[in-house]
Amino acid sequence: MPRGGVDDLQDGMKKTAIIIGAGPAGLTAAYELLTRSDIHPIVLEKSAAMGGISRTINYKGNRIDIGGHRFFSKSDRVMDWWLSHMPIEAPAAGSQQISYHGQSREVDGPAASSDDAVMLIRQRKSRIYFLRRFFDYPIRLSAQTLWKLGLFRTVKIAFSYLRTVVFPPKKVENLEDFFISRFGRELYLTFFKSYTEKVWGMPCDKISAEWGAQRIKGLSITKSLLHFLKTVTTRKAADVGQKNTETSLIENFMYPRLGPGQLWELVADKILAMGGEIVTGVDVDRIHCVGNDVVSISGVDAAGAAREFRGDYFFSTMPIQELVRAIDVSVPPRIKEISEGLQYRDFITVGLLASKLSVQDKAAKSSANSTDGNLHIKDNWIYIQEPDVTAGRLQIFNNWSPFLVRDQNTVWIGVEYFCYDTDPIWSQPDEQIAALAKRELEQIGILKQADVLDATVIRVPKTYPAYFGAYEHFDELRRYLDEFPNLFLVGRNGMHKYNNQDHSMLTAMTAVDNILLGREDKENIWAVNTEMEYHEKRSESKSEAEVPVAVRA
Repeated sequence: MPRGGVDDLQDGMKKTAIIIGAGPAGLTAAYELLTRSDIHPIVLEKSAAMGGISRTINYKGNRIDIGGHRFFSKSDRVMDWWLSHMPIEAPAAGSQQISYHGQSREVDGPAASSDDAVMLIRQRKSRIYFLRRFFDYPIRLSAQTLWKLGLFRTVKIAFSYLRTVVFPPKKVENLEDFFISRFGRELYLTFFKSYTEKVWGMPCDKISAEWGAQRIKGLSITKSLLHFLKTVTTRKAADVGQKNTETSLIENFMYPRLGPGQLWELVADKILAMGGEIVTGVDVDRIHCVGNDVVSISGVDAAGAAREFRGDYFFSTMPIQELVRAIDVSVPPRIKEISEGLQYRDFITVGLLASKLSVQDKAAKSSANSTDGNLHIKDNWIYIQEPDVTAGRLQIFNNWSPFLVRDQNTVWIGVEYFCYDTDPIWSQPDEQIAALAKRELEQIGILKQADVLDATVIRVPKTYPAYFGAYEHFDELRRYLDEFPNLFLVGRNGMHKYNNQDHSMLTAMTAVDNILLGREDKENIWAVNTEMEYHEKRSESKSEAEVPVAVRA
């Protein structure tokens, strides 16, 4: 059913933008067009939910954030955009000073109720679970870490890194080379290899080094040590925006009370209130072109009826592979070959509601208050480095926001599996997948199966665009699609780029900028997340040297 009414005979006097996908990029594009132009946006969404993979799923009053979404950005534009929709919650009556992006803001007023559209300020804690022990993520070069690793392994890591420093690799041709060049072979084998190959289902030496360069291009052990020396002599007040902090070292982030989907539901409602249109249940299957101009988009709605939407501008966040299949002009065989060779990694989240976990922190337990219930651990994410289980990562939703959990005396977690939709696990019944998650968590000592109260399974196709397969020829495909002047590829799958949420938003904002400025080339859209100054900077934030081991999904 359409979220808003749609008249296929659109007003000929007003230009129209057809937007495929109601994720962060698609909804941002629609909102920007409405607030900055007289272009009328129509958003076509295959599902009934707003937010794409940034949506929030409500299961019996317990909310699931797919993949986990920290709201932080080095972009002032994105930070201001978020806060214009959802201000930061005042923790109590009165006011507090908040500093971010080099600016200070004062937030005052009473504490908001649970259904208010506000951002919480959450402390980030992520750890690696390896050898049935917790290691801080990023790894801290501390006595505790060295003790957990053991003397023999620590010495091997040190000499391996020194060897890399003295004899650096002459060529960095794949992701394994990239990791080794930054951290040494032994640290790579200890903390990178197992998890990364769980995520991608592919040996690291078969994955493009570009993926590592995009996600952690500013990090290395050397920089971590320099960072440690700097923090010993310099202290800075907490900075919510943390504009000069390396992405994987962020310590504080904003988070909507009811998960990321709360923001995107709010933005969707504003789009409708301003006269924009959102049609849900439309599966786009045809891109109609005249020459190099897109003229309309067709799809099938939830009732099985064919729908066609004509427009002047077209934004696509659908997977490029599906886009190329839908184009109705003669696509060169070489372009089809590259497109069909693109690969995607799929994702399964198993929501487990438990009475308690088997693991706990003494510090968290001693500081527990009435809202902590039976949870005595503060992690947002736990990365499962153990090679004897297939689970890749855990989310503890209680620690993202207490409002995601219906009963504070329960623990609500997400067990994440990375797979292909052709893998056996993808087609298994939900009961079998849930049983696997419970069994594996008991196997590694996270919880006992008897303590699990309920479970649900969520499959998310094409979550991660892969940097292998035909990706090495992606530039040829990009150049072909850029020849359609009124077609703008934005977002993660729309550009086949492993973008964060803020980067996806920026691609949409930049595309709207280009339309309003009459700019025809799309180089600046593709440059988002690769050449933006905000992407990989760092500043004082840790009291110990850190090694950001592993590029986490």
